[in-house]
Amino acid sequence: MGDVLVGSCSWTDAALVRSGWYPPGRRDAEGRLRCYAERFRVVEVDASYYALPGARNSRLWVERTPPGFVFDVKAFSPLTGHPTRPAALPDDLRDRAARAPGALRNPGVLDEVWARFADGIEPLRRAGRLGCVLFQFPPWFRPGARAEAFLEQCAARTAGWPVAVEFRHPAWWRGGQGDATRALLAGHGFPAVAVDMTQALPASVPPVTPVTSPRLSVVRFHGRSTAWGSGSKEERFRYAYAEDELAEWVPRLRALAGRVEQVHVLFNNCCGDAAVRAAEAMARALGIEAPAR
Repeated sequence: MGDVLVGSCSWTDAALVRSGWYPPGRRDAEGRLRCYAERFRVVEVDASYYALPGARNSRLWVERTPPGFVFDVKAFSPLTGHPTRPAALPDDLRDRAARAPGALRNPGVLDEVWARFADGIEPLRRAGRLGCVLFQFPPWFRPGARAEAFLEQCAARTAGWPVAVEFRHPAWWRGGQGDATRALLAGHGFPAVAVDMTQALPASVPPVTPVTSPRLSVVRFHGRSTAWGSGSKEERFRYAYAEDELAEWVPRLRALAGRVEQVHVLFNNCCGDAAVRAAEAMARALGIEAPAR
């Protein structure tokens, strides 16, 4: 039976800090992470989607968390084909982008972005604390030859990294395409990311749980807000899971744990303390005890 690690998709979210979940005296950068790691064994680094991660921060994260605690790091936005604000780039790359619109599609600039991302996460990887790099592809990234070529390039650039892939276009997992998607990810050794979200929208990704790597399976709980894809960030993620909704997933998570070495269960309904409260409830439902302090 594989190990099941439960956590949330941020420990630094401003709304979480304001919620009072962190006790007084533990709301600074070091205190928050140490406090979080006393309750969970995995966390997703969401900030790395918006800006390149730094090696210094990665080293501090290793120092401030116990052995066995792992970080799932979200890939920087241009690495998955998302639009990227120039302000998110380091100064020298920002200048190059300003001089040449579309510079992030320039192979030389993109190579440098990949190299700096790799440098930023290397302390985690070297310490054995990198759970995975999460490649969450945009909603317009749909099945086809171009997408397969892009995934091939990602596989070449991430050789030696633990990588997990989340598709946000539902066509990847609907109908007969699901088997082809499973085979495509398995061929690259990429664990598939399963999602829980509202099923009331045309863009809803079905809650399938494909296993495409014996090493890892990731399940991300986005909440079930019907504002997904249209509302503000707060509206999209404002959702409090009921216990019966979490209970639906318990047998499925245990089934995944019977097929892979490790399962990461991450709550992305980051609005106030909803994500960490749901993570605590899921851990209880699975019979997982908090890490020893």
